[in-house]
Amino acid sequence: MISIAIEKKLKAYHGQQLLQVNRQFVAGSITKIYGPSGAGKTTFLKIIAGLIVPEKGTIINDGVTWYNAEAKINMPVQQRNIGFVFQQYALFPNMTVKQQMEYATTDEAWINKLLLLGKLDTLQEHKPEYLSGGQQQRLAILRALATKPKLLLMDEPFSALDVKMKTTLIVELKPILKELGATTLIVSHNPQELEELGNEEMLFE
Repeated sequence: MISIAIEKKLKAYHGQQLLQVNRQFVAGSITKIYGPSGAGKTTFLKIIAGLIVPEKGTIINDGVTWYNAEAKINMPVQQRNIGFVFQQYALFPNMTVKQQMEYATTDEAWINKLLLLGKLDTLQEHKPEYLSGGQQQRLAILRALATKPKLLLMDEPFSALDVKMKTTLIVELKPILKELGATTLIVSHNPQELEELGNEEMLFE
């Protein structure tokens, strides 16, 4: 279980607003996060990952303190074992599909399983510039899964996929996430498209 109680000031169009979250996420659960632009959804994911530091609060994962403002504890990103799918994919431009995966793990069997899942097994020698937006997005998802994370953060991970690929990938992701036992938080502008993945929801207003 991960317990998050944080406060972070956000710069909004009409001045400042305060992002306040006090919530627990059960291990292995899948939570869909939605709400208007600028409400702090992406910031919230980056705070959990350790990429943004909140002004106040704590983040405790399985009894281990990742962040505590008062105690000045802030565990480095690399030690948090998080898979993160960024909205802009964050792929390495000079690496092929296979190299992107090998950067994350040395487990060849796991890499091959994921590439088959994402329908990228025939594109292993391609660099990102030769992939479509949907293919790049799938690669970003697969790379995030490659480290077998216990916590998976996904920021609009299916936005570039057509309906058929999106539906197929969501259905095939469910057993993978269950196999990993990963606690998953997914930011989506359309939570209805994620019905297959579970019922937990979190609204940012």
